[in-house]
Amino acid sequence: MDHSRLTFVRIGLEQKEQVKEKFLQVFTDAPWFDDWSDPEQLDMYLNDLMGQSYSVAFGLYEGNDLIGASLGYIKHWYSGTEYIIDELFIVKEKQGKGIGTYFMEEIGDAIREMGVYHIFLLTERGVPAYDFYKKNGFSEIPETTAFWKEV
Repeated sequence: MDHSRLTFVRIGLEQKEQVKEKFLQVFTDAPWFDDWSDPEQLDMYLNDLMGQSYSVAFGLYEGNDLIGASLGYIKHWYSGTEYIIDELFIVKEKQGKGIGTYFMEEIGDAIREMGVYHIFLLTERGVPAYDFYKKNGFSEIPETTAFWKEV
């Protein structure tokens, strides 16, 4: 795809409704099947990701159409400052065309300009995102695991 038609920008709460629409399209469908049927919960989640002083969100547009987003935050850690990506997506019809790789490159350039040199994220092993991140130079941390407990 011709990347000259794409626009990479930093986004904020002003774009929340656009993000919400595309987020629902991506994450309520295969392979994720997330249940975001509670609109208030989704609204609070996006406020958490996009509306904090440390939030850093990027959008990828084709014309006026949001086709991808990265939602995360800056974390100051002993090994350096990191961009923690909580959510990253490219709309389904644009996947597999190199757009995600282009988006990751733009994110890398943008955070380097902010003095950030690490990206950290979590994903599941059995989904296409796993191979995408491996292909784009991400390394697994074998000593790390995720825990969860219902209380």
